[in-house]
Parts: sequence; structure tokens; C-alpha cells
Amino acid sequence: MKTNHIAPNIVNRDFKKFGPRKALLTDITYLYYQGGCCYLSVIIDVCTHEVLAYTVSRNLKVDFVIDMVDGLLNKYGAELDDRTIVHSDQGVHYTSQAFVKKLQDISFIQSMSRKGNCWDNAPQESFLAI
Repeated sequence: MKTNHIAPNIVNRDFKKFGPRKALLTDITYLYYQGGCCYLSVIIDVCTHEVLAYTVSRNLKVDFVIDMVDGLLNKYGAELDDRTIVHSDQGVHYTSQAFVKKLQDISFIQSMSRKGNCWDNAPQESFLAI
């Protein structure tokens, strides 16, 4: 799934400079429960700290992050435009051809944290730590 696609770090930890619906942060976390584990993918607005979209999956196939973007578009599409930035880490889901193409098809700007640097996506990491 992983490609060589690494987007520039446009957000660059400057989380306060973006208005509503301009910089969206995303990541995946594990949810453990009795008898198993599932995965939660979330998009939050860096300005308002709202959860704009999320999906839960029993597997880590890339489709579930694409479904999350589709859910975002269904609910907030009128508020998003070609200046909307989607910022993530460099995980395989976000470097996959399917995710990169999805963002390109809807004219979103892709931004990525530096490799192994959780501070570059700190508001999202803090949200998932809760």
C-alpha cells in the first residue's frame, strides 16, 4: 500500500493560523475491547476542535479512511474548498495511491508531518490520547 508519496508539511505546527474548515487533521488509533480490537479514523478541525468525520473498522484496509473522507464530504462538502488542507502523519493509509488520489480528485491540499514527529500533528494526537 505504501508509496513514495510524501506531501510537504504545510501546517508546520502553526495550528492557530487556520480558520474553520481550512486545516483538518487526521489519524488512526486502536480501540481494544473484550475479545478484540478495531480501528478508529478521525478528522478534526484544527481551529474549532470539532470531530468532522470518523469511521470505525475491524481491519486496516485503506477503504476505511476513504469512507471517512466521503463522510466528511457528505456532511461538510459545502464548507470545504480547494484551500482545505488535510494533514496527517506519513502512515501507509495517507501515502497510499487511493488516499492521495481521493484528495486530488476533490482538490484538497495534502500536508504531512515529518517522519516520526508526533508534535507535527499534536492536536490530533492529543484528541486520540483522551
